[in-house]
Formats: sequence, structure tokens, C-alpha cells
Amino acid sequence: MVGISVGENESIDKALRRFKKKYERSGVLKEYKKRAFFVKPSVKKRMEKLKALRRAHRQDEMV
Repeated sequence: MVGISVGENESIDKALRRFKKKYERSGVLKEYKKRAFFVKPSVKKRMEKLKALRRAHRQDEMV
């Protein structure tokens, strides 16, 4: 669970910004999206292979 403590003279906007950053870094939303629907193992494997190919291709372009 993500939470922050708000200072006495701290504005709501600043506190909300800090909360959003902490929320993003914790990976809650990423985990939710991952669990939102079932992906067959064969499809998951194919997606991982494509991701690795893209990553390798990007590395080749940088060198």
C-alpha cells in the first residue's frame, strides 16, 4: 500500500505530486495491468522473444 505523510504547510498539489511519483515507482499499476487478463504461455513466450529481438536491434543501432 502506497502512502505519504503531508506536512503542515505543504500544499495539496505538492503532496499529490509526491504521491503520484511514489505510486509509479512502486509498480502497482504495472502489476494490475499484468494481472488484468490471462495470457497463454505460448503467447507470452512469443511476446518475450519479440521484445528481445527489438532490444537487440536497438542495441545494434546504437553501436
